[in-house]
Amino acid sequence: MSQPLVLLTGATGYVGGRLLAELQRRGQRLRCLARRPGDLASRAIPSTEVVQGDLLDSASLNAALAGVHTAFYLVHSMGSGGDYARLDRDAAASFGTAAAAAGVRRIIYLGGLADPSTILSPHLRSRLETGEHLRGSGTPVVEFRASIVIGAGSLSFEIIRALVERLPVMICPRWVSTVAQPIGIDDLLAYLLAALDLPDDGRSRVFEIGGATIASYGDLMREYARQRGLWRAMIPVPLLTPRLSSLWLGLVTPVYARVGRELIGGVRNRSVVRDFSALETFPIRPLPLGECIARAIAQHRRDGAESSWSDARSSARPVRARQETAYGARLVDAREIHVDAAPPAAFAPIRRIGGARGWYFANGLWRIRGWMDLLVGGPGLRRGRRDPEHLRVGDALDFWRVDAFEPERRLRLTAEMRLPGRAWLEFDVAPEGSGSRIRQTATFDPAGPLGPLYWYALLPFHALIFGGMLRRIARLGSRNAHPA
Repeated sequence: MSQPLVLLTGATGYVGGRLLAELQRRGQRLRCLARRPGDLASRAIPSTEVVQGDLLDSASLNAALAGVHTAFYLVHSMGSGGDYARLDRDAAASFGTAAAAAGVRRIIYLGGLADPSTILSPHLRSRLETGEHLRGSGTPVVEFRASIVIGAGSLSFEIIRALVERLPVMICPRWVSTVAQPIGIDDLLAYLLAALDLPDDGRSRVFEIGGATIASYGDLMREYARQRGLWRAMIPVPLLTPRLSSLWLGLVTPVYARVGRELIGGVRNRSVVRDFSALETFPIRPLPLGECIARAIAQHRRDGAESSWSDARSSARPVRARQETAYGARLVDAREIHVDAAPPAAFAPIRRIGGARGWYFANGLWRIRGWMDLLVGGPGLRRGRRDPEHLRVGDALDFWRVDAFEPERRLRLTAEMRLPGRAWLEFDVAPEGSGSRIRQTATFDPAGPLGPLYWYALLPFHALIFGGMLRRIARLGSRNAHPA
């Protein structure tokens, strides 16, 4: 208890998830703020306190910041749609005010690297404004401004990997040649952790951080292709607009078009370190680009990403609050099947569902549904899954999100595809005689007049897809128990 208490926000995101693991490995006295604490249940160790709260709810912030010495601010609202810059400003101001009232000694903030004197994209301008609003509270802020982050699971790396792996010939817009200074995730985490040990002199500091190599997105793709032994042709096309570029990214990479448009807007700005005070202040010497990509590839091959950009709820289009309609009870499609296997074997194919393995039945129809979701602004099937064998609450699973997970017993998925309502898909496994019984439940909560029409129009496909999927899961479970 003598150790200072650290508050971590954004622990369900990519950088926050990696930082959470590092802080826990260091034995740091830690508290995490999350809108859905259950998303951190499988990642937080018993000594880590997880509290429910919202950055725009001053009461929850006051409770979360009580007794905190240092707070990490690793959140943004870009995935929320609409006027996300205003949400970012309001959240930063609210957090800063609450931190000052609680006597927090320091806020550590991760922003974006750009030259403030140039015309910035809305995304980069929002990242700089967030730092200004945090400093405006009077609490000292250590702000790191970082360029592209390279690591297994980072959005930048996953975009590069998807483009190079899938496209032998790439049409490259003008932004592909914009110069940046990519930084490896390990070096970024080292800076964030080192900020905990800065002398407490009551000053705010801004540090520009980048890797040892200045490179363009094109250079990143060429280096990735070289290390993978892939031949790739890159054809420059100067007339491809940011909107068309975002649609192009939406077709072949994990990011959907609206977020892609914001990212490309930022990529058009140079993000190169001009102030080298970070190198003078911290004993960190960032790795060159080739080594960062090599580490990311090695981790992706070895055990997948420790955290992923898709862990954040903002990786899907947000579900806006809806007024409940008068259509009555939720609509349910429930099916059961007996499996000649104990629960662990019966549950194994359920645990491995989705991603590259697919959905066990009518995968072509699942892909069509994914393409339809992309066309209306949803995530589609491109996010895949973080790990081919293991799941945890909060994981993205194609266009679903893991809402509940009990090993060998239960998996509940919440739909994040575009729907006229809310939907869940749940699997429950229970012992039955010498085997098990699997119950599969698809639940739909309709909203508006289109909700019921949507459900009943798809009933014939439900009978085909869900019935076939359940039978296939049963066969795989039985095969696990009786390989012969």
